[in-house]
Formats: sequence, structure tokens, C-alpha cells
Amino acid sequence: MFEFLNVDEAQAVAIYSKYIVPWSLKILLALLIFLIGQLAAKIISSMVGKLLSHTKLDTILVDFIQSLLRALLMIIVIIAALDQLGVNTNSVIAILGAAGLAIGLALQGSLQNFAAGFMLLIFRPFKAGDFVEAAGTAGNIEKIGIFSTTMYTGDNKEVIIPNGTIYSGNIVNYSKRATRRIDMIFSISYGDDIRLARDVIASIIKEEPRILAEPTPLIAVGELAVNSVNFFVRPWVKTEEYWDVKFTITEKIKLAFDANGITIPFPPIHTQAIKAAE
Repeated sequence: MFEFLNVDEAQAVAIYSKYIVPWSLKILLALLIFLIGQLAAKIISSMVGKLLSHTKLDTILVDFIQSLLRALLMIIVIIAALDQLGVNTNSVIAILGAAGLAIGLALQGSLQNFAAGFMLLIFRPFKAGDFVEAAGTAGNIEKIGIFSTTMYTGDNKEVIIPNGTIYSGNIVNYSKRATRRIDMIFSISYGDDIRLARDVIASIIKEEPRILAEPTPLIAVGELAVNSVNFFVRPWVKTEEYWDVKFTITEKIKLAFDANGITIPFPPIHTQAIKAAE
């Protein structure tokens, strides 16, 4: 009986020394690698986030880079922990690569929007609050996301546009520059006095305090149309005052033309319709 116990004890010692102790150490070391790596990934990503927050990068982009860096570091930590356990990490990396490729093919449109959003946040063709025309829509930018951009139109409709659609087309930013030129055309009849019309327009432009002295406003006979003489009027204003000044000038010139007997002719089609009605 004692001999049997001695053999059993010897087997137990062998199993303990051959399997339990080495695997316990491997599991403990893998756990330490994971915990320490997790803490290191958190610290490194936080430090990078703080450094990027002092740059001109958008907050959304900073948060995204921080999260992406942390995820990549955690993948490295997990692979290192698995390698310590004796897992064939080459197979794991191959599986992750294949899975990434499959996901990339399945989400090709989303990845395009993601890449476009990344470029928009880096190059910043517009920022929140800018009035922009992009992807066939004009409105104020409310939010720039990783996959889409949100804007609201003049009648307060919310429009969500995929970033890929925005970045693949022309972007017109009306708020980027401090000043803008107002392009207006005022028509008078051929029988009216051109010099009088010019003086009337010039006096209104001169009296408007919001119109900038430089560049000099343009007032010129720009076109001899079919049934009208067209004045091109192009003053410069501050960007934020563009629409107010345009509406004000248009109204004042119409009233001044009426007061000075200057007529704004109807288009030919309207004239024919009036004669037919008579």
C-alpha cells in the first residue's frame, strides 16, 4: 500500500512541477501583461489626447485619435498576453487581418465616409457655424462628425450629409472670408437718362454706412440688353452683413428710381402678355 501511495505522490509531484507550476506562472504573467498593458494604453492615449488638445485639431478628431490609439495599443497588449500563454499569435494576426478585410469590404461606403470625415477634420474647409454650399445643399454647419456632417438650412431644416458626398464635390464656404462682394443688376429703360440713373445709384451706395470704401464699389453700364440698359452694381461689405445690405440697397434703389421717374422695364414676355390682355 505504501508503495502505491509513493507512486501516486510521485505522479502528483510530476504533474505539479510539469504542468501546474509552469501554467500558473504563464497565466499570472499573461494577466500581469494584460493589466499593466491596459494601464499603459490608457496613460499613453490620455497623454496623446492632452498634447493634441493644445493644437488646432478639432475636438472630435482629437477624441477619435485618442480612442483609435487606445484600441490599437490594447490589440498589441492582448496579442502579447496570448503569446505568453503559448497561443500561436501568427494565426491570431492572420484571423484579425482577414476579419478586417471582410469588414472593410462590407462597410466600403462607411469607410469612405470615415476617411472623408477624417480629411474634413484635418484640413478644415469649414467649421461649425459657417454658411456652406456642399453636396447640393446650402446651410449653416452645425456639427462635423466622423461619418456625416449636420447642417441646418435657412428655413431651419436639419440636413445630414455623408462626408464622402461632401468631400467628393465642390465646397463653397461663404463665411471663410471677412468680406464679400454683392453682385446686383439694375435695369432701366432705353428712354431713361443713364447719367441720372448712375447718380441715383451712386448716392444710395455712398449713403449706406455698411458698404466698405475699399475695394471701391463698382457702378457700370454692364449690358445693353434686348429691352433694357443694365447697370452692374458691386459693392463690398462685411460677410455677416451681406444679406441685410443687399436687401436694403435693392429696396432703396427701387424707391429712388420711382421718385426720379426712372422705369424698370418688364421682360419682353411680360410686355406681350400685357398687350394681349389689353
